Amino acid sequence: MSVRAALIVSSLALGVAACSGSEVADDPTGADLFTSLSNFCGQSFEGAVSSDDPRDADWAAQTLTIEFRSCSDTELRIPLHVGEDHSRTWIISRTETGLRLKHDHRHEDGSDDVLTMYGGDTAEAPTEISASFPADQYSKDLFEREGIPASMENTWTVSLDGSNLIYALDRPERHFAATFDLSTQVATPPAPWGAEEG
Repeated sequence: MSVRAALIVSSLALGVAACSGSEVADDPTGADLFTSLSNFCGQSFEGAVSSDDPRDADWAAQTLTIEFRSCSDTELRIPLHVGEDHSRTWIISRTETGLRLKHDHRHEDGSDDVLTMYGGDTAEAPTEISASFPADQYSKDLFEREGIPASMENTWTVSLDGSNLIYALDRPERHFAATFDLSTQVATPPAPWGAEEG
């Protein structure tokens, strides 16, 4: 981990400790989760499923790896590797009102999966350590069309807790979470499907 990233993790840990309950103090610098995540650009980290739904047994048996592959002032691309499956990339971007999360899913030949580019925009202002993304209308229409209407109530959350990044999916009677250790870098995974090497 770079010195700068280590300092960010340390300051985020102090920020979490200073907050009571779910209250998060406003950051006078204007930093938000996008700013915090940008500090990890070019780095990769391992994680694992941290929820206990038996429907996630296949994922729970795999090593999960995230790679902060590309970063600009307005967009972060973070591939999520599930074992040897390199089909997924999270895209977090700035909007005029907050942040947007999209899930780019590809087949091994680089073509789009039928379920791709779903996600949503923040309904509440993101903090330095958390942002939640309720499913947008595009996603609801996609889920309805593909016969998975329960997913229309999805809310995804990306948060920082000390030296961990937590990605979660919630809807009625469904909770999934994966936790990644940001304190230890790992080797860069292969390029996500559909992306250029390097």
